Amino acid sequence: MTRGSPPGRQPAFAIAQRLLAPALVALVLASSAAQAGFQAEEDLSPSVATLLSQAIADRPVPADYATRAEVASWIIQMGPRLAQRIPDAAERRDLLATVHYESIRAGLDPQLVLSVIHHESGFKKYAVSSADARGYMQVMPFWTRVIGGVEHNLFHLRTNLRYGCVILRHYLDRENGDLFLALGRYNGSRGQPVYPSAVAAAMRRYEPGGGSSPVIASIALGTGVPSK
Repeated sequence: MTRGSPPGRQPAFAIAQRLLAPALVALVLASSAAQAGFQAEEDLSPSVATLLSQAIADRPVPADYATRAEVASWIIQMGPRLAQRIPDAAERRDLLATVHYESIRAGLDPQLVLSVIHHESGFKKYAVSSADARGYMQVMPFWTRVIGGVEHNLFHLRTNLRYGCVILRHYLDRENGDLFLALGRYNGSRGQPVYPSAVAAAMRRYEPGGGSSPVIASIALGTGVPSK
């Protein structure tokens, strides 16, 4: 389930080869169909199920959240990058504020979550995959039964992002902070490079610093990074 101790790791260059082959990345970027939403239903211990249920418990975005200095600055930076996909400024601002809030709440990098949405649904609110995964983060419906409530609407912005961020955080914890494996588990392709490669490529689109984030490096090298 988890990686071995550092002495047993593959050499960094060998791991990076899984992700950084230009032809592979180009192929991923050229594809318009995301391989999304194949999270496998698993038997959760009662304690883990309780913790995840508590994590998705309703705590809405504070009314003033988008106007807070750090958040407002981030929204201003990210807004133009989503303008073609979400032309309505108010809808775009609401999405970005919710992405930022739910990411930080789950201990995730907001650019990482944006990149997952970019690849999973292309920012389509009502996207449905062939496996019936739903919404922005392509959440499988079984999660509402396992950790939430069957009345939860996965096409609702905040509900979808709350579930998606909590699930990704859960997978990251299971993989001891290894983003390469956690992203693969989220996509149902654990250990394969295509999906983590696509997310890493999307992160370069949303990184204010031009793709120099340690999160991108951690995906490529299969190493953990501190929580935000």
